[in-house]
Amino acid sequence: MKNLKNACAVLALVLPLAAWAGNVEAGRIKSESERCQECHGADGNGNGEDGKFARLAGQYPAYIVKQLQDFRSGARKHDYMMVMARSLDEADIADIAAYYGGLPAMRGEATHADAATAQRLFATCAACHGPQGKGTGNAAFPVIGGQDVKYLRNQLLAWRSGERRNSPGGTMNEATKGLTDAEIDVLAHYLSGIQER
Repeated sequence: MKNLKNACAVLALVLPLAAWAGNVEAGRIKSESERCQECHGADGNGNGEDGKFARLAGQYPAYIVKQLQDFRSGARKHDYMMVMARSLDEADIADIAAYYGGLPAMRGEATHADAATAQRLFATCAACHGPQGKGTGNAAFPVIGGQDVKYLRNQLLAWRSGERRNSPGGTMNEATKGLTDAEIDVLAHYLSGIQER
């Protein structure tokens, strides 16, 4: 845990939130014409109930930019998103990120009865993702509070298995490697249900 906190501190210094100069209105139009809204919704709260689509409402634009760049380069794997990201230029990415980042913050609805376990597990997450899962204003540490519960579970499982590996320095792979399936479920429900913004 100490090493994880040290890694977070270093990443916070080297990956500050950039001043993305995206145009929100252009991003609204592009997110529709480039088909982003089909999966992520016009309101940024995702479409579908299967956990495939991230909520992007109120997400840090720098984080969205990083993920799109990672899909484009292949650092993050997802067949559809890799194709979509490669069809965008830098201005498109900045505008779409500004649009989704400017929307009211995502709000989850899930709750879980095992609050003590959830809070214990979240203490490790908070070292990088901040209180209430609001992120830290850094491209490496997104808003996770209020994210879709199934999406959170799927991503935590992908980090743990190594299927997903695009966190700086492997921070998320390290953070999730000791979690059980039950702990991932508790944590996903807790994070999704954080409402204080």
